Amino acid sequence: YADISSRLGKEFAYGYARPRVDPALAAVNQVRAMGLDPADVRNIVLTHMDLDHVGGLSDFPRAKVHLHRLEHRAAMERATFRAKKRYRPLMWAHDPHFVTYDEPGEPWFGFEAVRSLEGLPPEILLVPLFGHTHGHSGVAVDTGNGWLLHAGDAYFDPREIKQEKRRCAPKVALFQKIVTTDRKQRFHNQTRLRHLAADHPEIDIFCAHNPHEYPGNPLQPRVTRPLGAQS
Repeated sequence: YADISSRLGKEFAYGYARPRVDPALAAVNQVRAMGLDPADVRNIVLTHMDLDHVGGLSDFPRAKVHLHRLEHRAAMERATFRAKKRYRPLMWAHDPHFVTYDEPGEPWFGFEAVRSLEGLPPEILLVPLFGHTHGHSGVAVDTGNGWLLHAGDAYFDPREIKQEKRRCAPKVALFQKIVTTDRKQRFHNQTRLRHLAADHPEIDIFCAHNPHEYPGNPLQPRVTRPLGAQS
């Protein structure tokens, strides 16, 4: 934590992102705070491999890291200028055990879904939501009391998918435009998520960059009627 730019790069660390530096927020310390041993974390399911999503992997060196094959390939190849900025090999220099997937199984609420993740229960699915990156995916979990969908960076502003007419804060929209790999796919998947949120309000959908959306938060926005319904 003395120099976060050594892993994140100066542009991200001190420029446009400037993340809060607090060791208590690290996943490994949150696991410890729950009374669990980080050494017992054996599986991690990634939405994608952007630098702000993989920084904690080295804290769990024995864990299998599950992700879409397209995302893994994009991160390893770093074929474009943008890819070189977002994917930082130092984050996986500890040589984690990546497990990649690209064969969809039975659909999940109309979405393609990768089922039977190696070593994981069938209640955990990988749901391709391409656009933000080549292999960006959501992670769906059947809790027994309903479904959760961690949509990663498929959207940033809840209004993009949780109301009938898509809206997004201008600066957030600009940032998404800059970092998006495939704009057409991103908007297509946002439209699908918008219909999912409207038609299945019982599914808790949340993104990676809005803490107020996480299930149980009183500020969590919801759509409670189907798209096109009269108010």
